[in-house]
Amino acid sequence: MTVTEALAEIRRGTAEIIDEERIETLVKAALDEGKTFSVKAGFDPTAPDLHLGHTVLLNKLAAFQRIGGRVQFIIGDFTAQIGDPTGKSETRKKLLPEQIAENAKSYKEQVFKILDPEKTEVLFNADWINPIGAAGMLELTTLMNVARMLERDDFEKRYKSGTPISISEFIYPLLQGFDSVHLDSDIEIGGTDQKFNLLMGRHLQRAYEKGKEQAVLMMPILEGLDGVQKMSKSLNNYIGVAEAPGEMFGKMLSISDDLMWRYYELLSHKSLAEIAQLKADVAEGKAHPKKVKEALAMEIVERFHSATDAEAAKAEFDRVHAKSELPSDMPEFTLDGPVWIAKALQDCGLEPSTSQARRDLKQGAVKMDQQKVDDEQLQLEAGEYILQVGKRKFARVKVK
Repeated sequence: MTVTEALAEIRRGTAEIIDEERIETLVKAALDEGKTFSVKAGFDPTAPDLHLGHTVLLNKLAAFQRIGGRVQFIIGDFTAQIGDPTGKSETRKKLLPEQIAENAKSYKEQVFKILDPEKTEVLFNADWINPIGAAGMLELTTLMNVARMLERDDFEKRYKSGTPISISEFIYPLLQGFDSVHLDSDIEIGGTDQKFNLLMGRHLQRAYEKGKEQAVLMMPILEGLDGVQKMSKSLNNYIGVAEAPGEMFGKMLSISDDLMWRYYELLSHKSLAEIAQLKADVAEGKAHPKKVKEALAMEIVERFHSATDAEAAKAEFDRVHAKSELPSDMPEFTLDGPVWIAKALQDCGLEPSTSQARRDLKQGAVKMDQQKVDDEQLQLEAGEYILQVGKRKFARVKVK
């Protein structure tokens, strides 16, 4: 790989790079002289599973590994106790240490589906933040003033609206920056919403006289399945990397044709030239968007599961959706009857609440035994039923 090719891969999909000259110098030294450099990214283990939004950063870290970089994968077991205030309109609830430990374990198991373990250091920031103690924390707070903190867009909005901001939230960016000081990081990667925190690493490396300032590379935020809002578990518009192959495949097929190209650029391992050719083929009518989308879905399922799982997921999807057949495997439930249809949908996990179930019934998104149901007051008497919500959610129900 030439330096030019390597830099093109690094720039791929990026939203902004600060100090690109430093990255070019590091990459050139790695390719020409075999030297290595460190690339840092931090993840607070606030939920047990990673989703495809997280993998936008992981893919970029993997690209740096192929060039000669060493990844510093930070699990923020200390900072998770505070909670990253980025984009938050209120103070995040504090997680229990047991939750953090369990989520961190899950993260470690999932990241190596993308990263090379031989070129990755998994680090926990409590290991160096706890030892600095109260004196060290106090010294850290002297390196940034409140006025600068309030320049952050989310802090500024909350301050002007009178929404409380805890002192611990002011400390969060300082701790993220201190990670870069302690680890002597060369490059840090994060989302565009992390810009203030990422620049804090440069500021603190300068303040601690490290003799360098890390370069910063920012990736765009991946939209969720709705194509509008940030992919998020709380918004239920996500694809989890640990989801079952069939669920993952079906969700990928549900994205819009326009969003597909965004996913190709940020998630696929295909080259930019290959993606450009696919886009041209679709525009010229040489390829159908659904087939191109299927290829992306197969690639993603294969990455997190296997080629066999990807083939099976596609075959099952075709069987259920293209031929209007029922899935060969679906969860089974036994309920006491008579039971209200909305309650049955909730009890089977097909709906998060009876109110959502009623909305879907009104919109014609619910089927019973493959026939649409729109009666919100329907009572299920004794018998066996197959309930369905949308195109992917099924349950076999026995009412006693």
